[in-house]
This record gives sequence, structure tokens and C-alpha cells, in this order.
Amino acid sequence: MSTTAVPSGTHVVQSLPFKWSVQGSIFIIGGLGFMFDAWDVTLNGALIPLVAAEWGLDRPTASLLGTANLVGMAVGAFLWGGIADRYGRTKAFSLTLLMFSIFTVLGALSPNFGFFIAFRFLAGMGLGGCIPVDYALVGEFTPARLRGRVLTAMDGWWPIGAALSFVVSGWVMATAENWRLILAVMILPALLVYVVRRKVPESPLYLASVGREGEARAVIDRLVKRTGATPVEYTFSGARLPERNRWWQQLAGLWAYSPRLTATSWLLFVTVLLIYYLALTWLPSILTEAGLAQSVSFFATSVMALAGLIGVLLAAALVERVGRKWVLGVSAPLSGLVLVIVGLSLDVPAAAVAWMLVFGVVVQIAIPVLYTYVSELYPTHLRASGFGWASTMSRLGAGFGPLLFAALWPVLGLPTLFAAATVLVLLAVLLMAFQAPETRGRDLG
Repeated sequence: MSTTAVPSGTHVVQSLPFKWSVQGSIFIIGGLGFMFDAWDVTLNGALIPLVAAEWGLDRPTASLLGTANLVGMAVGAFLWGGIADRYGRTKAFSLTLLMFSIFTVLGALSPNFGFFIAFRFLAGMGLGGCIPVDYALVGEFTPARLRGRVLTAMDGWWPIGAALSFVVSGWVMATAENWRLILAVMILPALLVYVVRRKVPESPLYLASVGREGEARAVIDRLVKRTGATPVEYTFSGARLPERNRWWQQLAGLWAYSPRLTATSWLLFVTVLLIYYLALTWLPSILTEAGLAQSVSFFATSVMALAGLIGVLLAAALVERVGRKWVLGVSAPLSGLVLVIVGLSLDVPAAAVAWMLVFGVVVQIAIPVLYTYVSELYPTHLRASGFGWASTMSRLGAGFGPLLFAALWPVLGLPTLFAAATVLVLLAVLLMAFQAPETRGRDLG
């Protein structure tokens, strides 16, 4: 006599049909937060030359603006990732945007560069939690067979946010010539998204993982009903109580879980995103120095960011067919190589802009697959914090990298600096090839 094994509640969630009114709405709400992350990071490239002109700052001093914002995001990434793993996804999901909105308002009112740096740091702390928290929550609601495509498509919000940032910056400076309004434009939509996020249910995978089975069952039963799936009996196992540990204990826990996976995810995040952040932060200034008008430089960079939508679509088409490792392993080093070509083409601005568009496409194949891949490497009780710490390392690298970049740019030249960054990406990809598994099609643990 044969018996059929009773599935787990988490398996039921990851086997449901996908409905836009159910999992799709969570994807959209999560993606809007990701859009603001892109908008704010990209804004540094627009603000640096404007703030430098108003307060008479040299290039290294002005670049502290991007460093403060990104280091704030680095701190926020591990803090909010830890909060999401200990206290729940939805609390962090909404509060990140509230903190960002408050300090963006204060930043727009800054009386001097010192206050502006402080408020950009604190706004970054709030927004820094969006990527790890959003990816954890959206991934845990998404069916396993579609998770790679959905999480990859999440990055489609990034080029939209980045393009909006440069378009709004160019429009404000062409009409009002007031960089403070560039910040103010973001505030109302960010607050609206905060209100909407408070309605999102808690992740049933998280609830089950911390022993809150009654709440998990209520969410799962509601998901089954709303998606039209056939109700089945299910059980829970392997509950793990949330750990109220310190950040250094959380960090030690990640390395204890898997030194190979943690080292791989950190190095991938640092190198791949350094390439992209260098481009976003400095390309407007690089194009302006190459002879383009400032408004044209903003517009060209916004088109580069928007071209990334093509890359996201390609990534979504390839990630389940080819696998995470192959797509990332080819596209990440290739994006660095294209950026080197941009640096070599600056004598012909039109050619440099054309290669920028190619870069925008290729790098946005790599980044969404990177986010998808790292979010799948860790079990539920470590997912947000594991992703958060990897994001923290990338923000630190992207924050201090432009400072070094600004100092070495006149000495070594752009092509050499971009080539050095590309070599680092290649090393990270090689580590991934030999030390990390493929995650395509796996249930989240």
C-alpha cells in the first residue's frame, strides 16, 4: 500500500499558479521601492556637478556626496536585512521608504554641504534596505518555476528609476535651475508607496520558518483561494525561532553557514555593481568634459539607463533556460569591457554615447541575474540578511570607489581604470564558477 507524502506549506506557496492580482501586485509594489533606490543612487551623478558649482567644491570633495549616500545605503542594507529576518519582512518593507522620505525632505532644506552630506547618508540608510528586503519578500511569494524570471524582471524597475532621475534632473535644471527641487520631486510618490506597502501580507515562508504556523496557514489558505488553486493538506516542519542577535553575530552566522557562498556573493556584488555605479556617478561629468552640454549629458545618461530595460528582458528570457551562472558569467565581464570602449571613444562623443547604450543593455543583463542568484543561495532565515550584507559590501565599494576613481582619473586615465575594474569582475566570476552552485528550479529552503 502506497502513501502520498504530505507537502510542506512552503512547497504549496511555491507551487501555486501565478496571478497578477496576487503575486503580481506584490511584484509591482516591491518593484516601486526598487525604482526609488535606482532614482536616488543615480541622482548622485546629477547632484555632484550642481552642488559643486553652488558651493564651490573641487571634484574629490564633491564626490563625498555619492560616498555618504552609498555608505548610508551600505549600513541600511545589513541593518534592514537583519530586521527583516528577525522581525518580519513587512515591517522593514514599509519603514525603509518612510525613513528615506523624511531625510530626503531635510536634505532638500540643507543650509550647507555638511548638513547635506549628513542627510544624504541618513536617507541612504533608509533606502539601503529596499533591495534585500524587497527581493526576499517577492521571491518568497513567487512560484518556484517562475522565480528566476520574476526576480530578474524586478530589476526592470532600476532603469526606469535611473532614467527618471536624469530626466527629472535635466528638466528641473532647464526650467527652475534649483537642484533642491530635484530631491523634492521624489518625496510625494515615495510616501504614497510607503502607504501602499503597509497593506502587503507577511511572507508565509518567513512565518513558517519562525514557528508562527497559525499566521502562516492563514496567509497560505488565502493565497490558495485567491489564485484558484485546489486546496490540499499540508504541514510545517523545521521551524526556527528568530534570533535576536547583534549585527556581528549575524555576520558570523553567514560565514558559519557557508564561507564559500558568502565570499562569492560579496565579491560578485562588489565588483559588478562597482562597474555600474562608476558609470552612473561619473558619466555625466565625463561627457560634459568631453564637450557635451550638461543637459545633453544628463539626457544621454538617462537613455543609457533606460536602454537597460532591453537587458532586463534578455535576462528574464535567458535566466531559466541557460541558468544563473552562465548568464552572469558572460554578461558581467562583457559589461566591463564595453565600458573600457566607452573610455577609449571619448574623442568622438557620438561614438561614446552609442557605446554607453550598449553598456546599459549588457550590464542590465548581469545585475538582475546577480540579484536573483544571491537571493536564492541562502535559506529563509538568512535570506534577507545574506543578501543585505552582500549589498552592504557593494555599497561600500561603490561609495569609496568613486573617491579613488576621482583621484586616479587624471593620473591613469579612464580606460585603464575601467579595465582594472573589469579584471576584478572576471576574478569574481571565476570564483562563482568553481565555488557556488546553480540555483535554477530549486525550491527555496
